[in-house]
Amino acid sequence: MTAVQVAIIGGGPIGLELAVALKQRGMSFRLFEAGQIGHTISWFAPQTRFFSSNERIAIAGVPLHTPDQSKATREQYLQYLRQVVQLYGLQLNTYEPVVDLQGTAGQFVLSTQPRLGELCQYRARNVVLATGGTARPRMLNIPGEDLPHVSHYFEEPHKYFGRKVLIVGGRNSAIEAALRCQAVGAQVTLSYRRAQLDAQAIKYWLLPEIKSLIKSGRIAAHCCSRPVEIDPGRVMLAPAEADGPLVEVEADFVLLLVGYEADMNLCRLAGVELRGPAQAPVFDPQTMLTNVPGVYVAGTLTAGSQEHYRVFIENSHIHVARIVAHLKGQAPPAEVTPAPVIEMPES
Repeated sequence: MTAVQVAIIGGGPIGLELAVALKQRGMSFRLFEAGQIGHTISWFAPQTRFFSSNERIAIAGVPLHTPDQSKATREQYLQYLRQVVQLYGLQLNTYEPVVDLQGTAGQFVLSTQPRLGELCQYRARNVVLATGGTARPRMLNIPGEDLPHVSHYFEEPHKYFGRKVLIVGGRNSAIEAALRCQAVGAQVTLSYRRAQLDAQAIKYWLLPEIKSLIKSGRIAAHCCSRPVEIDPGRVMLAPAEADGPLVEVEADFVLLLVGYEADMNLCRLAGVELRGPAQAPVFDPQTMLTNVPGVYVAGTLTAGSQEHYRVFIENSHIHVARIVAHLKGQAPPAEVTPAPVIEMPES
């Protein structure tokens, strides 16, 4: 049974940044990822741009540049993550989900299920849970949600050319999908449970455009509404907060872009205390240590399933510094100390 000082569960940006930090300090580790690195980023729609600046989502001292100095797209950031892994020679256990986590500090046992192999076990003195906050979509639990023309993910706009699309949601993912579908010639209808779009929840460059298209009628909007039933070719909308008549909306495709949830199963297996509707883990913010000695949390997982996002990649870098300091028996850093920028070889 392989034994390491630290088992990192989650191959997103913060998990990778922690792996680099541990390697630089000569600490043995294994990083386990159920899919590929940056898995939740990989199912962003093609060419989706990050809200954060490139500097704020860069990791491990490796600069993130784009050809036109604009904010990175999904494709550019995934390429960047691959570059970081190759640059530091990280050995990762991808497509190897952790299916069980037992033990106590210094003696944790992780059971994993490799993609094409038998169950494996590893020992670790410490465990860091960095599995993110968007592991699966929020379900509406309404009839027809599982029909083949219904999806909780926006793949790419070309699929909807010349068709009627109902998009449910009013935040970034829903608004961006509505704009991009309308731009390629889809007939778009938007259903949102609030009386008006929340400017604080929408990228500032998207808000004027969606308002203009709704005002002109090029995108139909049903505010204060919620879907209650989906059938082939139609969706029934009901008032969001009160009783009232149903509205029938024709739809060839339905995109339910109402948010995502964290998978807290490994926290529960480890005995980590979870609190509140978001089921956020309890931890010491100076060390990232949970109520279970030897189990740390990092990244967006620290906020559980966020309704209003407050923890992102850009404000999670400090988690890495605090975990490493605690593992090394050092005082926690009050501020993030930027990693030294390394010189990249000429391509």
